[in-house]
Amino acid sequence: MKPTHIRLRRACVAAAAAGVLIGPAAAGSTAYGAATAPASSASTPTPSPGTDAEFRQLTPAVAAQLDAAVRQVMRETKVPGVTVGLWAPGKGSYVKTFGVADKATGAPMATDLHVRIGSETKTFTVTALLQLVDQKRIGLDDPIAKYVTGVPNGDRITLRQLAGMRSGLFNYSLDGDFIKKLQADPQQSFTPRQLLDYSFKHPAQFPPGARFDYSNTNLILLGLVVEKVTGRPLHEVIAQKVLAPAGLRHTVFPTSAALPDPYAQGYTDQTASGKIEDSTHWNPSWAWAAGEMVSDLQDLRSWAHTLATGRLLTPETQAERLKTTPMDIPGDGYGLGIFNVQGWIGHNGSIPGYEVLPVYLPEARATMVILLNTDVQYKGQEPSTLFGQAVTAIVTPDHVYPGKKPPAPGGG
Repeated sequence: MKPTHIRLRRACVAAAAAGVLIGPAAAGSTAYGAATAPASSASTPTPSPGTDAEFRQLTPAVAAQLDAAVRQVMRETKVPGVTVGLWAPGKGSYVKTFGVADKATGAPMATDLHVRIGSETKTFTVTALLQLVDQKRIGLDDPIAKYVTGVPNGDRITLRQLAGMRSGLFNYSLDGDFIKKLQADPQQSFTPRQLLDYSFKHPAQFPPGARFDYSNTNLILLGLVVEKVTGRPLHEVIAQKVLAPAGLRHTVFPTSAALPDPYAQGYTDQTASGKIEDSTHWNPSWAWAAGEMVSDLQDLRSWAHTLATGRLLTPETQAERLKTTPMDIPGDGYGLGIFNVQGWIGHNGSIPGYEVLPVYLPEARATMVILLNTDVQYKGQEPSTLFGQAVTAIVTPDHVYPGKKPPAPGGG
């Protein structure tokens, strides 16, 4: 799906995954085909007592099925390491790591490792924006030109359209010159204005609001809106207004390429040579408000619930956030920096070296978090999508992410 991550070259069409991939450089999103799905509900479904039809009891037998499914996907995709977490009231939990966090040393994956979260960053940026809506300091239907000058169609593109990926602005991370520059020196820094320049040299792709098209450019602009209105750097606003009240102590919006200890090494093939390389310490500034953040398993578990239930927003603003418009898979929709994929609410993330999938299923009050230390695609699909698909086919067969059940083991 489109929302997943920030890719450098790929336009992100994570077909079967629910990953909204961003685009070549860091905040990618996957776009499906023509939008044919009906819009989703404007509010989070009322939680109901979990039944096995909604979420299977996590018995030893089910855990064994999950182990086998995860290992099969690992064999196929050659992912170095993955962590899978499942939690549902009354159904138990499943938290397990597989493979290695560091291919050089053989150090195993662990549940406390930090990873880069790519486009999951968008959920934090848009939350900060929506808090300003709650404070009556901005309006969702304000034109972006009110806050940022020089935007093509800026007098007609609204903040709502930017957050909902319907602006029509070209995705800077798909620009050829940008890709070459980043791959030539992954340690260099980019400013938000430099990123916008790569986008704005391209004409608008379509009139504002005409259709869904995942673009990291939208989030760079929204980050600038937050800074303009608050008068403070985006990373400070998110730390103080989102991370602190959400109780996320292991999530950071870095201002350098450094990662907090402990962390998993990341591996990508989005390199100048096309070969898989260690991208752990690539400078993520090129992703900024679209994909620069870092987190860990437990914080993402907590955040998936907070995001889906709107704990940091008023009910009215959360309802606006959850109003979705079609992406490209029937039954899936994108709201304001959030998606609803077969009932799973959240966002995926991918950046060179890492992918994450933290989502929440209101019907079962269930949370799923998948972390991996590579973004190397398998047959054109994001590996996080394939893991999410394999896991949900077992525990929530009526809510398979992103909508297509995987073949049985040994199948084609």
